[in-house]
Amino acid sequence: MSQPSPSLSSQLRGAVDLSVLRNRAAAPAGGGTAAPGAPGAPGTPAAPGAPAAAGPVIPLPTLVFDATDATFGDVLELSRSVPIIVDLWAEWCQPCKQLTPVLERVVADYAGRVLLVKIDVDSNPQLSQAFQATSIPTVVALLQGQSVPLFQGAVPEEQVHQVFEQVLQLAAANGVTGSVRLEGADGADAAAQPPAAPALPPRHAAAFAAIEAGDFALAISEYEAALKENPKDEDARAGLGQVRLLDRVQGLDLQEARAAAAAAPTDPQAQFAVADLDLSGGHVDDAFDRLLELFAASSDDVRPAVKERLLELFGVVGDADPRTLRARRAFANLLF
Repeated sequence: MSQPSPSLSSQLRGAVDLSVLRNRAAAPAGGGTAAPGAPGAPGTPAAPGAPAAAGPVIPLPTLVFDATDATFGDVLELSRSVPIIVDLWAEWCQPCKQLTPVLERVVADYAGRVLLVKIDVDSNPQLSQAFQATSIPTVVALLQGQSVPLFQGAVPEEQVHQVFEQVLQLAAANGVTGSVRLEGADGADAAAQPPAAPALPPRHAAAFAAIEAGDFALAISEYEAALKENPKDEDARAGLGQVRLLDRVQGLDLQEARAAAAAAPTDPQAQFAVADLDLSGGHVDDAFDRLLELFAASSDDVRPAVKERLLELFGVVGDADPRTLRARRAFANLLF
């Protein structure tokens, strides 16, 4: 869990310019933006002390949508008119599954003043690299085609509201004051919240609450208890692996960990640390390959620990994931 980035207190100076990712697709219909440089046009900062001019009202079918490497050009163009929140997530990431519904509810609260764009980092490596998503979930603001880091990890809903308020202030200061009108919806429908997610089992809910509070030890305990009550609870097993991973990587420095692993290629703890950091940053194949190479080079007394860590990370990513299937085949070849 992290606090909002200090960069929100400034203008867009230092933000990451993503314009290189823009494709040739036309901007979404109905933009109606003013010419660049005109008063109130996107990209034109408001005069000091002047109220922000009302921006264009853009018809869209939804306030929450997915984006890919191929469609991101449209998102960049839209960010010149409406503030966009970008949620970088992955299917195997348990905190992502906790945070995304919170983001959706808060976006609905703002009734078209801000949009939510969700990006699966595993399916869109170009965007993951462009946003410098070293761990997930990562949440950034997108304004005028530039990204401003907000926070990483699952955070409380109240804090998400506070961050959104800062984003809107920053957007107004830079002339991004448009809004969205949902197509075919009246004002009441536009503010409707998405359907509530199904209630979690008590142990899972307690584990999620503990993760949100930063108490990973308690979350581990709750997932272990859930598995003791039901050894076939695969969600609890995946959650346990995920929170153990979160517990291990907190406080680790990637550069220091890589240097230690390079200096001691057969030290399992050094290699485990880098594999954990790679996996938490979405570099799944790199994490698996590191542990497979370690297993192949290890003595018989070290191999059980390597096998245990590898199997745990398989569970975090998911047994049906193609990367897990590939690594399992490679692991089977090493065993037999």
